[in-house]
Amino acid sequence: MISAKTRLLLAAPLLALALGTVSACSSENTDCALTTGTCTVTFDRGVDAKASVLGVDAQLVEATDTTVTVNIGGKNVTVPLDGQEQSGDFNIRVKSITPDNVILEISTGVTVTE
Repeated sequence: MISAKTRLLLAAPLLALALGTVSACSSENTDCALTTGTCTVTFDRGVDAKASVLGVDAQLVEATDTTVTVNIGGKNVTVPLDGQEQSGDFNIRVKSITPDNVILEISTGVTVTE
């Protein structure tokens, strides 16, 4: 069993990277919860929408009424509305698709507890 202190020490490099990328995000609306390794990203549609999230670049490739294709870390992944897909170490979930924007939740699956 790994103690909370050990988990925190193991997650420290990820947290440092996440802190750096939160301050270096593109103009897209990005909100990260560092304790859960989860970021919510709002991409504007109809523009070259990109964001730097959790140490990787994420770019909106295409959005329909029911699916979103996002390039994360150099890999394209298509995710259905209210669905979830995995790309490498990242889980991607589509929270919302509107005519103006797309809201994704991107997470690493790393949880930091005390």
